[in-house]
Amino acid sequence: MNEAEELAATAEWDLPPERHRHFKDVLMQRIDDDKQAAQKPSVRRRFARPAVLVPLVSAALAGALLTTLTTGGHTPAPEAPSASVTLGRIATAAMASDTIRVRDDQFVYVRTLDRSNKGSFTGPVELGALHTEEHWTAQDPGPLRITGWLRASGKDAIMPGQLIPVESSDPVPVGVAHPTYRWLASLPTDPDALLSRLYKEARPVDGESRDQAVFSLIGDLIGGTVMPPATMAAFYRAAARLPGVREIPDAVDATGRHGIAITLDDTGFATRYEWIFDKETLALLGSRFYITDPDRGITTETLAGTSAVIERAVVDRKGEVPARSASR
Repeated sequence: MNEAEELAATAEWDLPPERHRHFKDVLMQRIDDDKQAAQKPSVRRRFARPAVLVPLVSAALAGALLTTLTTGGHTPAPEAPSASVTLGRIATAAMASDTIRVRDDQFVYVRTLDRSNKGSFTGPVELGALHTEEHWTAQDPGPLRITGWLRASGKDAIMPGQLIPVESSDPVPVGVAHPTYRWLASLPTDPDALLSRLYKEARPVDGESRDQAVFSLIGDLIGGTVMPPATMAAFYRAAARLPGVREIPDAVDATGRHGIAITLDDTGFATRYEWIFDKETLALLGSRFYITDPDRGITTETLAGTSAVIERAVVDRKGEVPARSASR
């Protein structure tokens, strides 16, 4: 199977387009390791779908239960920073952001800097060099067979310089796998109603809880699209209601920018994602992706990918770069 065929095969995954950003490098390793990977189907699927997050019994809830059962009359230990409070602040900041108008005939452009695993699919993680990825998401409500386009550049980029379609064998209707601005604007902005909708939309893979699948889905949408401020705020408030979310006071994105991270603990799954936010503006900076996979000799949590969001814009055509970026 050549690279183009392998890339086309990614379209068969039941995943939103932005899921490809974090895993296409891993997928391409299967060009060389296809026979070995075929012998480990459970590992392949588990690693092929995590996307901005984590795993099954909430460590935070388990810890809280243990404290309740054992502290008795003792004074409880100081609590860690509250993820729900921080997500509330992030939601408030999102509400204050500018509204971007998007037409159905346009494309949402997102430029990121990424480091991905370039090690063998069945072996240890080896992070590649930092490289640029550009994504154009079609806003046409469709259904569409090609929902977007991808172009990567730099060392360790996949098929550098080529404009690659994000393509499906069957037309994809508007929704989580084809998230247009108009569709996102139609979602409920009440966080409880939105969370209920997301639980219906999320599709967990083997070993993944529904909470983790929803967390991952939210991460895909906030990181790879443009949406109304009220919708963005609702996503953050919905995330705050997920059991197991917690705050990490200091995290670093792919460019070295420090920020506050939000993650979700699910000890039954082999992956964990962090969303990283600027400590002052609370704008989304990027994400980090960790795995634990004893079948591959990865027995401790290991960084397997990191990304930084550099620019979002709306353009008229696929392959078009916003004017302010043309000279970069």
